[in-house]
Order: sequence, then C-alpha cells, then structure tokens
Amino acid sequence: MAAHVSVNHGLLALLLVLICLSCAEGAVRVARQRLEVRRHLKRFNKPAVKSIKSPDGDIIDCVHVSHQPAFDHPFLKNHTIQMRPAFHPLGLYDENKMASKKKTSSIAQLWHQNGRCPEDTIPIRRTKRDDVLRASSVKRYGKKSHRTVPNPTSVDPDLLNESGHQHAIAYVEGDKYYGAKATINVWEPKIQQSNEFSLSQLWILGGSFGEDLNSIEAGWQVSPDLYGDNNTRLFTYWTSDAYQATGCYNLLCSGFIQINREIAMGASIYPISGYGGSQYDISILVWKDPKEGNWWMQFGNDYVLGYWPSFLFSYLADTASMIEWGGEVVNSQPDGEHTSTEMGSGHFPEEGFGKASYFRNIQIVDESNNLKAPKGVGTFTEQSNCYDVQNGNNGDWGNYFYYGGPGRNSNCP
Repeated sequence: MAAHVSVNHGLLALLLVLICLSCAEGAVRVARQRLEVRRHLKRFNKPAVKSIKSPDGDIIDCVHVSHQPAFDHPFLKNHTIQMRPAFHPLGLYDENKMASKKKTSSIAQLWHQNGRCPEDTIPIRRTKRDDVLRASSVKRYGKKSHRTVPNPTSVDPDLLNESGHQHAIAYVEGDKYYGAKATINVWEPKIQQSNEFSLSQLWILGGSFGEDLNSIEAGWQVSPDLYGDNNTRLFTYWTSDAYQATGCYNLLCSGFIQINREIAMGASIYPISGYGGSQYDISILVWKDPKEGNWWMQFGNDYVLGYWPSFLFSYLADTASMIEWGGEVVNSQPDGEHTSTEMGSGHFPEEGFGKASYFRNIQIVDESNNLKAPKGVGTFTEQSNCYDVQNGNNGDWGNYFYYGGPGRNSNCP
C-alpha cells in the first residue's frame, strides 16, 4: 500500500513540474510578445512636439517633420526633404477653378476640432498597444494580406474568390500612366465582422499580378481590425512585392515622406454622406514628378501631403501600366454565407446620386504630365449580385461611375 501511495506522489510531483514548465513557457511567450509590442510602439510613435486628443478617441502626435518614420529607412538617412513638388500636373488648376464655382460641401478631419499642428511638424495618428495586438501578428500589423489587388484580366473563377476579397472597379491598362485622380463620395459602410474591411480607393499599378507587383493606393476605408472602430478614415498604402515584405498603410513603416501639417493619414474623415441626405466627397491625386521621379499625393485642392521616393519601387520607378478606381471588401464568408459587409453606401449603383456611392472626374496623368480623361475604361466585379459597378460620362462629372452594394441579399446568398 505504501509503495502505491509513493508512486502516486511521484506522478503528482512530475505533473506539477510539467505544469510549472508550461506555465513558465507561457510566461516567457507573453513577456516576449510584450517586449515586441513595446519595441514596435517605440518605432511607430515618435517623440511629439504637441499631442491633440481627437473627439473619436484618437491621439494625434505632432512630430517634427525630420523625425517621421520614413527616416528610419537606411536609404533615407541623408535625404533632403522635398518641401514641394517640382511640377504639378497640367490642367489641375483649370479644373479647380471650375470646381470652386460648383458648391460642394467641404470635408475636414475630426481631430481639427481640438487643435492643429505647429509649423515644421506633421500629424501622426498614435498607434496604441491594442492596435498592434489586434493584428494577426506583430509583424503583419499595418499590412494588407497577399493577393488583394483586383485583376480584371484573370478569368479563373477559382482565383477570383481565393483571397476572400471582392471588388467593383473601373480600370484602364495598355498605356504608360504617370498618375491618377478621382473625386470619391465618402460613406460609412457597415462591417459584419471585425476582420473584414470596406474601402474605396485608387490603385496605381506596375509589374505583373505575380510576386513583383508594385502598387500605390489612396482613398478612404473602414477597418475595425486596423483602427479599432468603424470610422471612415483617409488612408494610403504602398508595396513593391505584391504585399509580401514591403510596404504598409499610412506611416506604419518607412516609405512615404509627409510634408503637410494639416492632414493625418489614418485619421477620421468628417462629415460623411447620408442616404438621401447631404453628399460629401474627397478628391485624391497621385502623380509622378517628372523632375525628381517621386510619386506625390494631393488631398483636396489645397493639401499636398507628401511623396513616395521612387527608389521604393521597381516598375513604378519608371511608370505605371494600369490604373484602377473603386471599392474593395473582405468577404470572410461567416457561417458559410456571403458577408453582409457593405461596399460604398451599401446600395447598388442603379439607385444613383444621394443613395449609391460614386467616383467622379476620374482622370489619368500622361507622359507629358497632363491630366486627361482615361481612354477605354473597363469595369470589373467578381459577383455583380453582391456588389456592382456602372460607368458613365457627362459634362460636369467627366468620366464617372457608381459602385457598391449590400453584400449578402436574396440574389447573393
């Protein structure tokens, strides 16, 4: 009997040792993750000259222009900041004169209600610990998943839904493009699950849809995973290897050099359009400076935000071969059904102005640095019963299209 008891004691002791070991391992893992998160936050959040609390809970840090994340890049250590582009696209200001005659409601960012950043600083949305922890891994924070660019030339239906991303876009290809412009209707689409998003943007693309794709992207997005809420936010993205190792959203890695102190990447846009109510839109222009070769971005008529240095890219160091404009959502097929995450306003294009979302005055920049109407615009959507696109042309809006939809409905199970 005594022997039996001692064996049990031995087993118990062994069990306790194993439990302690696995506890210790868990503790080491947690400590390591904490350390990694802290290191990342230190890299993202630069010392601020001033901080502004936005009504939506964001903190906007005003960081000295020469201390921004771009300058962590080894190739930018001795970079002289270009404070303005050598050239704007020709034809930009004629159009702005026309636009100023038409009364459009003006848009700002929510944080402006509580202050502005001083001279020689730029506004950066502060990354919080929870932002990083929501990502699939600390390393993937601020990055899109692989294979998310809509490839309208792919006819393989298996590839179309492979990535779980769905699109409704207009596009041009087959020429050399040096930029693109659009005025984009701003909405707040509903997102079914926090790991999904809905965005409306333009894509400037170079290379193939393989592993070497170069992309510069800008627009608005609702992304609970990235920002922790359902607000509509201004964003940019870049990659030079099809979203694998390079690039990120906004200023979440070294790349984009911001020069503007008024507009914060990733900050909430305000106000937004209402169904059957006031309509708001934002205008975005991305173009390649013919002198320096950098890709510049302008928001609205007044805000030149900054530039992506051309050395970040391979194909785009030269020219873009395709431009896309439109909407993208993630369909993670919750419970085996199509997601009810909305694109655009959440309504189909045929509902028209005030109800469906639009892109208007879509243009490209040609090799002579002229803003021009795009020729031979195609449209593309994977499942038009879920999200659709319809394009048109008229005097005021030039080339335009309505796009979007509700996702899951009786025709899109």
